[in-house]
Amino acid sequence: MKVDLDDKLLPIFFARAKVVQQPFEKYLQDLHQQLAKNIKELKNFTISIEHKIALSQWIIKQAYQLFDHKKICLAWTGGKDSTLILWLTLQVVKKEGYSLPHIMFINEGQVFPEIQAFVKTWGKKWRLKISEVKNSDVLKQVKKIGDTVVVSRLDKRNQQEVRRLGYKKVSFPFEPESYVGNHLMKTVAMNRYLEKSGFAAVITGIRWDEQKARSTETYFSKRGDKFTPTHTRIHPILHFSEKEVWQATLKYKIPFCELYKQGYRSLGAKGTTHKADNKPAWEQDFQRIPERSGRRQDKEGLMENLRKLGYM
Repeated sequence: MKVDLDDKLLPIFFARAKVVQQPFEKYLQDLHQQLAKNIKELKNFTISIEHKIALSQWIIKQAYQLFDHKKICLAWTGGKDSTLILWLTLQVVKKEGYSLPHIMFINEGQVFPEIQAFVKTWGKKWRLKISEVKNSDVLKQVKKIGDTVVVSRLDKRNQQEVRRLGYKKVSFPFEPESYVGNHLMKTVAMNRYLEKSGFAAVITGIRWDEQKARSTETYFSKRGDKFTPTHTRIHPILHFSEKEVWQATLKYKIPFCELYKQGYRSLGAKGTTHKADNKPAWEQDFQRIPERSGRRQDKEGLMENLRKLGYM
């Protein structure tokens, strides 16, 4: 079991382990198990939104201490999760005197105009430096969803990426939420941007509960291979649930895209994202209606494969 301790606490724990005549690692393991048991038995034990926010901000602070501030970027989609992440980061930056992170906005080719307007408005209010990232090589072949993309007309890098997926057809219909489309329009676009910009850390807004493939993610996740530039993904709100994201958003009056008022729960490409219900997102039945029910489901089923390829 790996346990990270504040250096100032190490002498105390070593001394205690010696008193009880246990190897240091065994002592920590027993202490951990005892604590876990006690917490489960405490009927009134709860973790408040304030506690979760404090942990998220602590993780963001660690990122700023681990990486050069100029080498950190934040992936902002305009959705509720990444907007919460951005707001939390702005609070940390203001309190600690850090520089604002550079913002990466991925345009997969079919962005809701409401999202574009939201990002433009609040990007200006928060004085953010935003880079719009897109796969222009694919987009030059298409004008709308369903248009044909001929693989041989793509550049060498995109052709390699298509082959990585095991896709052998000569063309594919343009659709950002499909398996091929998602990889090219999001992951490949992001990786090429990171290669060019040299960012060493990317802060993203994924959560443990939103998708099975993300349930084992860690707060700091190193990435890098032949196709992915070496960098670290930082996930400060892994421990939030969808309900808690809305509790924090509403309590602290964090801005959000108007589409959530209309019944959208999870925002993807315009052509394949639909309302989950007619109620505002935060008023819907989270147990009965899955968060990503309005998203393209073949992509959801292949999420584990997409994450192995570098998707967030």
